[in-house]
Amino acid sequence: MSVLIGIARLASEGQLLEAKRAVDYRTLPTRGVLNRCTSVKAPFSWTINPYRGCEFGCKYCYARYTHEFMELRESEDFETKIFAKQFSLDMLRRDLARVKCGEAIGLGTATDPYQPAERRLGLTRRILRALADTSGHRLFITTKSDLVARDVDLLTELHARHWVQTGLTITTLDDGLARALEPRAPRPGRRLEAVRTLARAGLRVGVQSSPVMPHINEDEIEAVARAAAEAGASSFVAHGVFLMPCALRVFLPFLAERYPHLLRKYERRFSREAYLRGDYTERLTARVRAARAKAGLAERQEPGDVYPEPSQLALPF
Repeated sequence: MSVLIGIARLASEGQLLEAKRAVDYRTLPTRGVLNRCTSVKAPFSWTINPYRGCEFGCKYCYARYTHEFMELRESEDFETKIFAKQFSLDMLRRDLARVKCGEAIGLGTATDPYQPAERRLGLTRRILRALADTSGHRLFITTKSDLVARDVDLLTELHARHWVQTGLTITTLDDGLARALEPRAPRPGRRLEAVRTLARAGLRVGVQSSPVMPHINEDEIEAVARAAAEAGASSFVAHGVFLMPCALRVFLPFLAERYPHLLRKYERRFSREAYLRGDYTERLTARVRAARAKAGLAERQEPGDVYPEPSQLALPF
C-alpha cells in the first residue's frame, strides 16, 4: 500500500463532520484559502474554493479531476466525499492582505461555494464577511444555487467596497433535463428567482448558460437569455461543453441512458479532444451573440469576463 503524502494525507486524516444518506462531509486542514490563478484566460488573479468536491453531481463537471490529487479516483467520490477547508479569521485576513488593490478574486472556480454543505457550514459567508472588511478588489462569484440570495446583505456591503459580479449558471429551463444533468442542484426556476432577488437589490448579476451541449440544450440558448433578461440579469454568456476524461466517464453513461442516439457521436468527438472544435464553436458564438443582443443583455460589464472562454479548436461537431 502506497504512503499518502501532501493533500492526500490531509484528506485521509479529515474528521467526519456529518454523514448524509449518500454524502460524507469531512474536514480538510489547509495552509490558506487563497490560491494564485495561473491561467492566462481567467479574468482573475486569485481563486477561492471553500470546499473540495461538489454535491450537485453535474454530469459534465470538469473539476472531478481535483479529487484525484487526494487519491480519490472513483468518479462518484467527487460528489459523495465533500471536504470543508479549515481556516481561521486570522488566516483569512493574512491571505487577503496579499491581494493588491484592483486585483480580481474568483470565488467558486472549481466547486460551487453555495452547494448544500454551505447551508450548514457557512464557509462562504465567513469568506464574504472577511472580504467586507477590505476594499478595492474585483470579486467574481459563480454558482448554480439560489442559496446565494441568503447573502444579499453581505453582497450589498461588498458592492459598496469592491467591484462585484455574481453569475448564476442556468444550462436549461427544463426541470427534467436539469435534474438529469445536475442531479442535486436547485431547479432552474429557483436560480432565476435568485437572479431576480440580487437584481432588485441593485447588485450586478449575470447568467451563464454553460455548457452548451450539441443536440441536448443548444436550442434553449435564446430562451435562457430571454429568461435572464426578464429576471433582471445584466449580462449573458454561453460556451460549448468540454469533457475531460474524468467528466467523460460520467457523461457517457448519462448519454447512454437518456440520449443513446448521441453516444457514438460524443465518443468520437471527445475521445480525441476535451473541447469542441471549429465550425460548431463559430456558429455557437454567433448564436449566443444574437441571443444576447435580442434580449438586450451585455456580454460583460467591464474588461475581463467572469467566465473564462474555453479554447477554440477546429473540427465541426
